[in-house]
Amino acid sequence: MPQVLDVVAVRAWCSLALDALGRDRAEIDAINVYPVADGDTGTNLYLTVESAQQAVEAVFAGLEAGLRPAVPALPDVMRAMAHGALLGARGNSGTILAQLLRGMAQVLADGRDGDANHSAADAGALRLALRRAAESAREAVARPVEGTVLTVATAAAEAASATVGGDCAAVLRAAYEGACAALDATPRQLAVLGRAGVVDAGGRGLVVVLGALSEAVSGQAAPVRARTAAHARGDADSAEPPLDCPEDDGAAGPAFEVIYLLEADDAAVARLRARLDALGDSLVVVGGDGLWNVHVHVDDAGAAVEAGVEAGRPHRIRITHFGLGDAHAARSSAPPPERVQRAVVAVVPGDGLAGLYAQAGATTVPDRPGEPPASGELVDAIRRAHAHEVVLLPNDPELRHTAAAAAEQARTEGVRVALIPTRSAVQGIAALAVHEPDRRFDEDVVAMTSAAGATRYAELAVAERQSWTMAGICQAGDVLGLIDGDVAVIGDEVPATARTVLDRMLAAGGELVTLVLGEEIPQEVADGLEQHVRETYLAVDTVVYRGGRQSAPLLIGVE
Repeated sequence: MPQVLDVVAVRAWCSLALDALGRDRAEIDAINVYPVADGDTGTNLYLTVESAQQAVEAVFAGLEAGLRPAVPALPDVMRAMAHGALLGARGNSGTILAQLLRGMAQVLADGRDGDANHSAADAGALRLALRRAAESAREAVARPVEGTVLTVATAAAEAASATVGGDCAAVLRAAYEGACAALDATPRQLAVLGRAGVVDAGGRGLVVVLGALSEAVSGQAAPVRARTAAHARGDADSAEPPLDCPEDDGAAGPAFEVIYLLEADDAAVARLRARLDALGDSLVVVGGDGLWNVHVHVDDAGAAVEAGVEAGRPHRIRITHFGLGDAHAARSSAPPPERVQRAVVAVVPGDGLAGLYAQAGATTVPDRPGEPPASGELVDAIRRAHAHEVVLLPNDPELRHTAAAAAEQARTEGVRVALIPTRSAVQGIAALAVHEPDRRFDEDVVAMTSAAGATRYAELAVAERQSWTMAGICQAGDVLGLIDGDVAVIGDEVPATARTVLDRMLAAGGELVTLVLGEEIPQEVADGLEQHVRETYLAVDTVVYRGGRQSAPLLIGVE
């Protein structure tokens, strides 16, 4: 029976690719010299695929919960995979991989004879999908360069198209072999790779992803080729790059990497491409249907963000400053930066709190509504903190296992990590308030843990449906007051419910009330609550922070 690409194979593809990138992440990071030698290509690809896998698993989780049909259609699963990659794309290579997956999804979602609910794709559809993937990735890059992941993707598509007959397994085996051959040639196409004696890191990662796809369909692991699994030292040591190999001028590149998601129409994105291309380099804009992922290297990060604001609504903005350890500085003789002794890494639920934590010196990881951070994001943040010792604040009981996995991974990399099991951002604020990096690590962790443990936490939420709670039966639209994770109050409006929650918490005593307001809560609500505390409880102070967009309308802490 001919082998096809169905939803089971796509699910397996995600898992196999994530496992393989996890194994090869460090090797791919180590050979990352283009476009910036910041040693993160393997990590970025891992995080991108992790996001794609989570999106696919969400489709199957809906099936198991009875929220979707018994068997998902291939278009639904492929669109979920591509959308997840788009949302989680990191770095230059991760952004390009997201567009490759989107290109495949565009073809595979169409189906044969216009069937939008088909369950599998045949070899012919797979050939077209790989070709469209390579084409769309090139279209997304402002200035395509040969000897990169784009070259490897094109070679894979051409090798797949050259197959005659055969099933999906044969097509994918040919694509994998074509990608391997193209990867071997990258040091002869790009001078910086030839001088470093390495293959392209992004292309190396794509070979891993294609190998996983081949294994998912055929059931047989793709053969490991030595040249694709290791540095291409032989060519670099024996010969100079050929005359047609592009040379770089040795000048320092832009100082910042700017990445953001953007909600905008096609016309606005076309104007944005032109503007960002004039501001910097390594411009990649992927996506469509109103949602885009923008990646660019610039000297003026503010101008790159402003361009996004003019085009539409940018969010999840990430700005990374290329420090002394990256490729822009590696061309000089400057030594890499020294690690700081200690740092704090915290998960925060809103932009406002992210700014507050950052002002206190913490490296932050966003906890977006419905999209909790994965362990890879926490590990990445620990690396960015660049410290010998790290205090990790998950600020969410649901993240305890994720945070523990990240801490364990960081420890294997030589970082001393202490995980304080904070259950809310207000407990994290309390811990951060007593943080003293100059005292002994153990003493600092004990003090921060004690401060967090002495802080009771609460939050308001809006009920989505009728449900039984510890406080009785709630109806859809009711305002719920949760104290230490349990529903304690059911109310009709935010101000009255918040006052009741505060009264219950302060009945046991307290010295300081912390209020974190979501973006939809007006300042008048905070003023009223502050007045209530001042008039009702002597010697209790109140501090108010704007949390920005966060899942809970109001967070409350009592120390």
